[in-house]
Amino acid sequence: MDSVQDFGSTTTHPTITIPLSTTTTITTTSPSSSFPATTTTSPSTLSRYENQKRRDWNTFGQYLRNHRPPLSLSRCSGAHVLEFLRYLDQFGKTKVHTHLCPFFGHPNPPAPCPCPLRQAWGSLDALIGRLRAAFEEHGGKPENNPFGARAVRLYLREVRDSQAKARGISYEKKKRKRPPQQHNPASLMPPQALPESTTSASSHDQ
Repeated sequence: MDSVQDFGSTTTHPTITIPLSTTTTITTTSPSSSFPATTTTSPSTLSRYENQKRRDWNTFGQYLRNHRPPLSLSRCSGAHVLEFLRYLDQFGKTKVHTHLCPFFGHPNPPAPCPCPLRQAWGSLDALIGRLRAAFEEHGGKPENNPFGARAVRLYLREVRDSQAKARGISYEKKKRKRPPQQHNPASLMPPQALPESTTSASSHDQ
């Protein structure tokens, strides 16, 4: 992973902007600043996906720079990616009920509850997909990609299963319904009688 373009370690930024989806942008402040960060407008020349991927990549790089001790990308492993995902949970907006909550497994709770807010599994899964692609675009080898580590895949699967049970939501992919087959009218017609020449020939054969 020595060929990976490393994040700069000399420049520090007072804010951390964490966009997790195309509709939600979470902004936090670092300990050295008490003012929230402002979201900059991405160039319109790039697609929404590319803009989001670039912001996610910069966010992860800033997380590594603010790590104690600071961590270089070449030394980043799946364990550090898990730390990053758990760190993001504090900015989540998805209610995940605990086992003791009376609304555990209820898809539409009728009342509020004190259960914690977490990052939704879908947001984390999409985030890892973008970071995994960005890592290889910046010179990283697929076999050394920390975002594709087995530990990260197992963590995402655990988050998906636990949130599905707690929220009463199924994440199984819906099967596509096949269009109804159109019957051929010819197949529904009764079999036609054999020509007389055929029947007469068969009688002579007997």
